[in-house]
Amino acid sequence: MRPTPGQSWHIDLEAPVDTSVRADWYDIDLFDNTASVVSALHARGGRVICYFSAGSGEDWRPDYASIPRTALGSALDGWPGERWLDVRNAGVRAVMAARMDRARALGCDGVDPDNVDGYSNANGVGLRAADQLDYNRWLATEAHARGLLIGLKNDVEQIGALVSSYDFAVNEQCFANDECDVVAGFTRAGKGVLNIEYGDIATLARSVCSRAAAYRFYTILPGADRLNGTYTRCM
Repeated sequence: MRPTPGQSWHIDLEAPVDTSVRADWYDIDLFDNTASVVSALHARGGRVICYFSAGSGEDWRPDYASIPRTALGSALDGWPGERWLDVRNAGVRAVMAARMDRARALGCDGVDPDNVDGYSNANGVGLRAADQLDYNRWLATEAHARGLLIGLKNDVEQIGALVSSYDFAVNEQCFANDECDVVAGFTRAGKGVLNIEYGDIATLARSVCSRAAAYRFYTILPGADRLNGTYTRCM
């Protein structure tokens, strides 16, 4: 069962996760949680999506040393210790396959792979749109082979080519960037969208929530750029 339009979400990428919150879907960090946390959320009646970065190397992750040094690209702006990856590299793909194995072992129902739009950033490894499309399709194939759902994180420009391969979308700032008509390709296909809009909560609640309802997006307003489970929900 994949997420459908309008179902509730709780995203908390900081541990410990508040397992008392009720939601249809929980998005939690792959590395900072255990199988017991996933089981507790299942006991609440929800399903669990496990987050990891599929397009960048984060030097605080336990498997960072497994990423080939030659596959490390430019630093991500504003994220110390994080660098874009050459997603064409077989070693990078092996690391990401192992991460999906971990997700399956923890009991996660799906995955939320982040930073799958390196081609549209100053990545430092020469990624192009075709490289990204190939990688993102590979991620979907690998997730589905493990019985995992998979969400497309941003990469708005390639949604038309990827919506059939992905089960839901996680989007940041489509209202701010005037991209929601494209993101709505997921809801038109009967697939859920978790939309996140950053900024002043009161202002966004007035300007975004009614439009989010029209698109059938489940929209959260974190205020500051922290997905720590404390935010306002439009729906």
